[in-house]
This record gives sequence, structure tokens and C-alpha cells, in this order.
Amino acid sequence: MTSEAAEIMEKLKDKKAEYETTTSTDSSVNFENIDNRIINEVLDPKRYGRFRFQGSGVNPTQYFGSTSHQYMPSESQTQAEVQRLKDQIVQIQASTDGQISQLRAEAAAREAEAAAREAEQNRKYNELQLQLQSMMTMFQQFQNLPS
Repeated sequence: MTSEAAEIMEKLKDKKAEYETTTSTDSSVNFENIDNRIINEVLDPKRYGRFRFQGSGVNPTQYFGSTSHQYMPSESQTQAEVQRLKDQIVQIQASTDGQISQLRAEAAAREAEAAAREAEQNRKYNELQLQLQSMMTMFQQFQNLPS
């Protein structure tokens, strides 16, 4: 292998490791035809399609393997991710339930305060009504006095 070929191989391996790291941290990234992308980034377009330094006629699929299975997570990884998401859902649900309970308690407290204020206002209103009636009675008695 020439030094140029070794350098290109090192760049390809580095870029592949970079994509694998991204795959493990970001599940939303689409990694179809990843090998082709790596090769396009590392090699000039005129060199794309064949690895001349790996023997005659070696292409990316033969060198890297089939991409259909290469980036598929294992069943245990998938199950672990599903379990992590289920745990996250349970945690969010518990948090939401707690917040709902707290909001309900606050609303009940506000309603109780409003009812207490309304009762106090009704008591004051009734008291004022009684005072007004008493004053009206006194006024009528004062006008009925013989002069």
C-alpha cells in the first residue's frame, strides 16, 4: 500500500468513526448510504466508486460491507432505547400528574378563598341593610313626632 493509499484509508476510517459516533448520539440522523457519503467526502469524485489501492475492482460496498445491515442497531440496543423512552414517558407522566394535582389544589384553595370573601361580603351587606332599616325606622319616628 502506498503512503497516499494509507492516508486515504486513515481518513476513511476517521470519517466512519465520526459518523458512528453521531449515530450513537443522534437517532434522528438518516444514515442511508453512509459509506458512499464518506467516500464522496474523502475521495475526489474522479476516484469515487473504486478503491484502486485495494486491488482491482474493489468498490465501497465490497470494502465496507452492505449498508442495509451495517447501521441497524442491535435488538438489545433497540430494546434499551425503547425502555429508556418508556421510562422517560413514565417520568413525564408522573411529573404532569403532580403538576395537575398541584394546580387542582391551588384552584380549590382559590375557590375556598373566594367563597369566604363572598360570605364576608354578604354578612357585611346584611349588616348594612339592618343598619339602614334601623335608620329608616328612626327617621320615620322622628318625622312622626308632634312638633
